[in-house]
Amino acid sequence: MIKATELALIALIAKESLIMTYTPLLAKYMTKYEINTKQRKAAFIATILHESGEFKYTREIASGEAYEGRKDLGNIHKGDGKRFRGRGLIQLTGRTNYTMASKFLGIDFVNNPEWLEEPIHATAVSAWWWKMKGLNSIADTGDFRHVTRIVNGGYNGMADRQKYYNRALDVLS
Repeated sequence: MIKATELALIALIAKESLIMTYTPLLAKYMTKYEINTKQRKAAFIATILHESGEFKYTREIASGEAYEGRKDLGNIHKGDGKRFRGRGLIQLTGRTNYTMASKFLGIDFVNNPEWLEEPIHATAVSAWWWKMKGLNSIADTGDFRHVTRIVNGGYNGMADRQKYYNRALDVLS
């Protein structure tokens, strides 16, 4: 479980209203998807804080044009890049991921991609994706760079991510 006081000590620039909105959602979905050890919680919180700009963005700032025609993301129809750009706290991207999330969470994100911008869905899909990708067991090893590689496809923003991770390890029990 995560507390608002802990989250505020990790997400130093997040608005208090966002801390209060996301704390119960994180507590619920982190528990549901077994993000329940210090290492797992620290890696997950660090990742979502970086990816969402401390809860400021649940939709990728970029237009999504860069994802147009990306068959590796399942973007096979004209407009898929923009339609299925990163959303949620972890920035779920691509038709394939939206389709899988729809199937496993029982919510039609393919026809309603903007729903992933809502706090409840942004949190639920991020925790689900984390577990589905096997990131709990990778977080258990303490290899946060490996976690980042899977989430990001590289190491973009690694210093920022590491800052959150270190702070989370210090704050969380």
